[in-house]
Amino acid sequence: MCTRVVWSNANGSVIVGRNMDYHRDLGSNLWKLPRGVKRDDGVNGTLTWAARYGSVAITAMDMMTVDGLNEAGLSGHILWLAESNYGTYDTSRPVLSQAIWLQYFLDNYASVAEAVAWVKQNRAQVFQLTDPSSGEVPAIHLALDDASGDSAIFEYINGEVTIHHSPDYLVMTNSPPYDKQLELLKQIQSFGGEGSLPGSTLASDRFARAAYYVHRLPQPKSQLEAIASMFSVMRNVAQPFRVSDPGKPDASQTIWQSVADLSRRRLVFESTTRPNIIWVDLDRLDFSENSGECKIDLGSQLAVEGGLAGNVSDNFMPTSGLKFLNLKMIKQLMAGSAAKA
Repeated sequence: MCTRVVWSNANGSVIVGRNMDYHRDLGSNLWKLPRGVKRDDGVNGTLTWAARYGSVAITAMDMMTVDGLNEAGLSGHILWLAESNYGTYDTSRPVLSQAIWLQYFLDNYASVAEAVAWVKQNRAQVFQLTDPSSGEVPAIHLALDDASGDSAIFEYINGEVTIHHSPDYLVMTNSPPYDKQLELLKQIQSFGGEGSLPGSTLASDRFARAAYYVHRLPQPKSQLEAIASMFSVMRNVAQPFRVSDPGKPDASQTIWQSVADLSRRRLVFESTTRPNIIWVDLDRLDFSENSGECKIDLGSQLAVEGGLAGNVSDNFMPTSGLKFLNLKMIKQLMAGSAAKA
């Protein structure tokens, strides 16, 4: 599931919070990805690029970027949207696999406006992949935000991309699609309606609470206060650990949270199963070409008693490059499974 919230006037800073809600551990780690790394679309290899900007990515299973911030102050967030329909694959148009979708924008753009212009001009597609670790086929939408306070939500509905682009679009959750979420919000007090502020874990209820509270945050006196304020909103819309309701086997709980200061390029991470809060200052990282991809293995380092805490900008360790899931890998895995059968 998940929730994303933008606070665009935090005493001169743009602060973004994100909850990762999922029904199982995603093996998330932090990666430092430098400029100059060459990647492709993960589908047919027609679209290729070398990263223009360095970034810090939060991954799922070390095969997909689900959240991140680049050195120019562009941030992105992958969330679930059950209504997603990416349409029939058209080989004449640029395409990005779901696994590389967010990373493409972090690699190439400094602003939301640049990313929106590219998608519109090229009628870019997204290619749906199967998660080889679970057999799930993700249905996702994407939010981008930047240090100017701009925001955009990209959704593929009935095979066509819908882009909601405005600095007013501060909140994103899950179903229903974004236009319907905005209509539901109008039913709530303070947004034109008569309904009370809802308290359930439904995506529409989390949307309403996040929208309500982010507009009522007091101006912070420091970056620490700004980040703490955003965490208070994210905890209000977090989902508790729970046994799934009948007929809802994929009920999600919040497994980690992140808060980013896009203006000062700090990314803060908190696991819901560990007491340690850690953060990375991108200005302290070497993103130069050939500086190497580096990783903080959160699974092992947060698990150690008295492990990582505070500023971990110096804790990235060199490692082999991040291997994004692609169509070729899935075909190979399927062929191997068929041969064993």
